[in-house]
Amino acid sequence: MNSGRKTMRRFTAALFIAGFAGLAASCSTSNGQETRSPKAQRELADALAGRTAGPPVRCLPSYRSRQMQVIDDWTIIFRDGKTVYVQNPRGGCRGLGSGAYTLVTKTYGIAQQCDGDLNQLVDLRTGMMGGSCVFGPFTPYTKP
Repeated sequence: MNSGRKTMRRFTAALFIAGFAGLAASCSTSNGQETRSPKAQRELADALAGRTAGPPVRCLPSYRSRQMQVIDDWTIIFRDGKTVYVQNPRGGCRGLGSGAYTLVTKTYGIAQQCDGDLNQLVDLRTGMMGGSCVFGPFTPYTKP
């Protein structure tokens, strides 16, 4: 009976370790960005034409992020007057570029989007959650 419990504990520990290893692999910090489509390349080039990149900012007030444009699964831009903020979610935001999902952001306290914020994807047809993505820093591009 005692050996049965030890075997069960070992089995449970092995399952836990295997599950944790799988989770760690899926949360890899490697870029993993696939090749950007020609259409996405054109859209991004058009949005940034004549603009110069500034130093990344950690947060973007929500009032500045009202005009959002999804370029692809790895790039979202926010327009605010002459400034375009480029957001590259960490690890991408799988499915967002397909147009089948919308991005739902939540703000707590101060109304702003920040580096490290977790955002949800919602299927536009079913209303069901379809995944999530984590924002990175925002890179501002301004016209001189």
